[in-house]
Amino acid sequence: MKVLQFTIPVAHDKSVIAEKVCQPYHYPYLHRHKEIQLTWIKKGEGTLIVGNNMHHYVAGDVFLIGANMPHVFKSSPEYFLPNSGKMVEALTVFFNSDGVLANVFNLPEMKPSAIFIQQHQQGFKLPNYTLGKIYKAMNLLQDQCGLDQFMAFLNLLKEFTCIRAKLDPLSTYGNLPGITENEGIRIGSIYNYIMQHFMEDITLEDVAKVAFMTPESFCRYFKKHTGHTFVTFLNEVRINEACKKLIAHRFESINTVAYKCGFKSITNFNRVFKLIIGNSPRGYLDNYHHNIITLARAAS
Repeated sequence: MKVLQFTIPVAHDKSVIAEKVCQPYHYPYLHRHKEIQLTWIKKGEGTLIVGNNMHHYVAGDVFLIGANMPHVFKSSPEYFLPNSGKMVEALTVFFNSDGVLANVFNLPEMKPSAIFIQQHQQGFKLPNYTLGKIYKAMNLLQDQCGLDQFMAFLNLLKEFTCIRAKLDPLSTYGNLPGITENEGIRIGSIYNYIMQHFMEDITLEDVAKVAFMTPESFCRYFKKHTGHTFVTFLNEVRINEACKKLIAHRFESINTVAYKCGFKSITNFNRVFKLIIGNSPRGYLDNYHHNIITLARAAS
């Protein structure tokens, strides 16, 4: 996985671009671009890595990713299997508030939107209660062209400023040293190796070899540039995968999930799960089912 600096191709007659993808899996490379990105996952699931944090995503989720934030939507492993028959669909809106739109965001009427963007440079996941209006606004933007599309974009920004819930940042990357392209390539390779082998008994020495470092140098480097130790990052990858398996009912028992995600002891799995998630695996599953029922009732 490389960190690639993208330039989003925006037509000369557009200041905002809406892009719909339908393909076997999401673009698999860690990358960044100067445009802010708003992505609605219409179909598919996997892990979103933004800066130094990861998040499980499923169909229906909407994420705003700040400008120049290294990120990748890593589809679940089954999407990469030959003849899997699986597909992902997503609608993404790109815009650069410091580029061609800079004068627009400097208008007095745009001050609330400009402040909102400034306050959420690390990105966020849209709260469930906002999704209906965001879906509608994004669909409208995609379907329009010319001035009508730009007006739809302004309406989308207006929906953002109506959000009153606290929005947790997708990454604490802004508090870490800037990552150069070469460093990004190395970190991307480390991320990729861990995410491909997390279910195995991988060691610090194994990952240090991938980075062409001694274990001691690797520990210092990884902590400096990601804010994680190797063990804490590996545990987060494993627990993230465990959460996906739990809510998808891809298991015979919680013990099976623990072992398939690389844990050798159910006691250690329960301890690490509670440390990262703040709840036991059974409690997490019960809360998930409760939230699904609550949302279904609210929608009916």
